[in-house]
Amino acid sequence: MQIRFSPQWRDDALEVVKQGDIISINGEAFDFSVVPDGATLPQEAISSDWFAGPVERIGGELHISIVLPHGPNPSQAVAFPQPISVNADGPIEVPSDEPQEAGE
Repeated sequence: MQIRFSPQWRDDALEVVKQGDIISINGEAFDFSVVPDGATLPQEAISSDWFAGPVERIGGELHISIVLPHGPNPSQAVAFPQPISVNADGPIEVPSDEPQEAGE
């Protein structure tokens, strides 16, 4: 799964979890297993404002754009996030300016 982030000045938190072709954003699950190879699911067909573009399956791999909330002065890493490739299921580390807790 390829994920691109679209930075937006918002006060929201973002938690993303992958389980196969299911992406959960802040606890709401979106199942993209029905998107066949070579197909595009328009952003308008997804009932969520967390998606910043269509969902596509290219060469068997999902390509998704997700809104990345940030505050008034984001770091370069948050303002200009790099796309990520996610193969393993579980929580996805998203670019953030939140301080890491001790031991992380």
